[in-house]
Amino acid sequence: MASNHPVIVGYDAVSALGTDLETQWDRAVKGHSGIGRLTRFPVPEGFPVRISGEVAEIDTDPYPFLSPRSLALWPSPIFKYAMLVVHRALAKCGIDITPSLSPRVAVTFSSAVGGQDAVLAADRRMIAEGRLPPPYANPNSCINMVGGKVSILTGATGPITATITACATGVTSMIIGALLLETGRADIAICGAVDFALVEPIVAGFATMNGAYQEKPGEPEPTSIASRPFSVDRRGFVISEGAGCIILATRDFAAAHDLEHGIELVGWAMTSDARHFVAPRLETVARCMAESIDMAGISLHAVASVNAHATSTKVGDRVEYQALRSVFGDHLPPVSANKSLIGHAMGASSAIETIFAMEGMLRGTLLPTINHTLDPELPLDCVAEGARRLDQEFVLKNSFGFGGCNACVVLHRKA
Repeated sequence: MASNHPVIVGYDAVSALGTDLETQWDRAVKGHSGIGRLTRFPVPEGFPVRISGEVAEIDTDPYPFLSPRSLALWPSPIFKYAMLVVHRALAKCGIDITPSLSPRVAVTFSSAVGGQDAVLAADRRMIAEGRLPPPYANPNSCINMVGGKVSILTGATGPITATITACATGVTSMIIGALLLETGRADIAICGAVDFALVEPIVAGFATMNGAYQEKPGEPEPTSIASRPFSVDRRGFVISEGAGCIILATRDFAAAHDLEHGIELVGWAMTSDARHFVAPRLETVARCMAESIDMAGISLHAVASVNAHATSTKVGDRVEYQALRSVFGDHLPPVSANKSLIGHAMGASSAIETIFAMEGMLRGTLLPTINHTLDPELPLDCVAEGARRLDQEFVLKNSFGFGGCNACVVLHRKA
């Protein structure tokens, strides 16, 4: 492997499992579900989706930049939680973005959905009250404004871009961040994604696409078992919320500033399906996995586990299995599907799941795929028995998005 691969010096996340990372990890190891009843908006009779994975409110008192006054013009929750995870990730690794350092700090932190809730609220106000939108409505809805607010918060003045690849956004942000580091344009990259897509038309739209999980009339199920990737009885994804930040740094910068790092990003690939707007394409999905492993310069047998995209849709899970089989043959590594625990947080999912994968590598633990009943057509080891002790030097992380956007990374735990 080349010696210039970027290293991960810090990370933080919020998800349906909790708002601090230790709580989330503890609940995930125990196989707890973060899925519950949909409460983000009043759910009328006949609304197709009634469950979700919601992020709890946080105490903003320790964070002046999250005070009601500071957020008065930024009502979409994406900004609050994006700034929270970025601030905490930087604090954990001890990076102080000084004026001299700021030109060398890139921001690729992004969102797949953005603050569409603010536009919807403005539209409803126009209809109900005949009032024009407030001046902050459009800035809230600009997806690149998430990275802009992160830049303003941190003082980073290096390259900035919004890496929008639907549900692959979080991993794509890491790849673009790595490119900026490897080409010498920055020493640090603030990567990750945030999405709070529990907005009425978005939720209903996923239902009309037959993508979101819907309860069967007269056959209620516990909310905790609704998200079941790779399971024979899977019935679509559970829409959830979350944010995850991953801080990348060059190896030289980390060494010069005594930044601890146990994980490095050693391989990545991006491909486009170029066929259908939502149905994944086996050949290009498999190529994305294979190219990321090839870039890492390792054998297939070195991949200890796979952190799967695994949305719980019939077609999506099947194609991911087929792609894994195409790449690994009969020697498939165990597969962990974190959406069984936290639901599908859109573009933020791949960032949160990458963080869970890295925690597992450092702790020697592979998280379980809960609610799994073997599908004879998808004979995977999904760690259905519960968290498993497993040494993981290399992990493959898969993420795929609408529009045929595929992004995979290979993570390496340093000895």
